[in-house]
Amino acid sequence: MGETTVKTLEGRTATPSPMADEPAEPTRSRFERFRELRSPRRPRIWFEILLIAVSYWTYSLIRNAVPEQKTQALKNADWILDLERAVGLDFEHAVNHAANSVTWLIVTMNYYYATLHFIVTIGVLVWLYRWHPGRYAAARTVLFATTAVALVGYYLYPLAPPRLMEGQNYIDTVLVHETWGSMASGDLKNMSNQYAAMPSMHIGWSLWCGLIVFAVAKAPWAKILGLLYPAATLVVIVATANHFWLDAVGGIICLGFGFLVSYLWYQALPHRLPKLPVRDPERRRFGTAARA
Repeated sequence: MGETTVKTLEGRTATPSPMADEPAEPTRSRFERFRELRSPRRPRIWFEILLIAVSYWTYSLIRNAVPEQKTQALKNADWILDLERAVGLDFEHAVNHAANSVTWLIVTMNYYYATLHFIVTIGVLVWLYRWHPGRYAAARTVLFATTAVALVGYYLYPLAPPRLMEGQNYIDTVLVHETWGSMASGDLKNMSNQYAAMPSMHIGWSLWCGLIVFAVAKAPWAKILGLLYPAATLVVIVATANHFWLDAVGGIICLGFGFLVSYLWYQALPHRLPKLPVRDPERRRFGTAARA
């Protein structure tokens, strides 16, 4: 009863298929397909290792290929120091000499400067890859874009670190204490551009680590360590006379650019993306990712 019938040419009646009244599945727009293309996918270990290795090699090659404009770099260092004195924040000299008076402390800082820059950054990348694969690509994009824009700073603004300034009595702590410090001092200094201090990638990278850990980690102690790491790095780069604090400001600006690039591509900050990848090439399909 109440069933709709349709009379055919032969006089017979037929009941229309219930599917006839259902709307067809909407076709995805180009914009939707493009968004899916940009959705985080599960990273592949071999590709990531190769990408990081090639990227760092390229960064080092370009950074060291920047002409060492010593005269201009020293002039710029004098200008930076004058600016800091004008605002009453030229504390690098005092921190440098105070830290140097405690041998165990400054030697520890020398090794901190030389090693943790790489160890902690790689550690955070591995942690993201293993436990937050959906956020890994966006976070890695931030790091890569930050490092890339820093190269522009090295080209446009050569800057001598405080330890290389003439007549300012800064202490090159690696040389004084004969510790294996960094490629910026000792026998390894010829392998690195000595006048590429602005911006400080020690700050750019350490702040990237700290913000990512603070935003993503669940444990309160991990969040605290995330915030302490870039703060400690700032003290170290100043105490070892490798940077002015304004170099750190340059690193922060570069990091801001890196986050902007990642946001424009993924339409979200790394910690706002799903913990698990939306696109998983192992399953060859789009799935629903659980959010942490």
